[in-house]
Amino acid sequence: MAKMKEGNMPNAHLHELFVDELKDILGAERQLLKGLKKMAASAGSEKLRTAFETHYQQTEGQIERLRAVFESLGMTARGKKCKAMEGLLAEADELIEEFQDSPEVLDAALIAAAQKVEHYEIASYGCVVTYASLMEHTEAKELLGQTLAEEKETDELLTEIAMSEANVSETA
Repeated sequence: MAKMKEGNMPNAHLHELFVDELKDILGAERQLLKGLKKMAASAGSEKLRTAFETHYQQTEGQIERLRAVFESLGMTARGKKCKAMEGLLAEADELIEEFQDSPEVLDAALIAAAQKVEHYEIASYGCVVTYASLMEHTEAKELLGQTLAEEKETDELLTEIAMSEANVSETA
């Protein structure tokens, strides 16, 4: 879809916010790659480690999708530092340090930290999908919607791992 002049675009008042949010999400996804490597290396459960490694690969694809969204808008993909992701990953680092000597707690802590990240991403992608829809950026809406679905699936997988092994005592 060629870039529309803002005056001819439905709900053009959202365009600047939409682009700013896309830059923030692109920055967040790039920051997350480093965090996922560290979380995967810290996970005790093979299932959890695999989930983090899989999400790392998904995140690389999500970055490519974001580049395609920028391209569909006739723009160069540029991210900005996401302060929210920076804080969420700093919190994950603190948990890793605090519970590294308690493997039975560390996986539960990692899942909690990862789900906070997922919920932030779900909220962020939910907003940009809505903005894309309102501005009739059909290609952007489709691409961002695919990522939103992946983020929700990852959150559900983390919940399943938490309930099946990480949050459950083996002596119960």
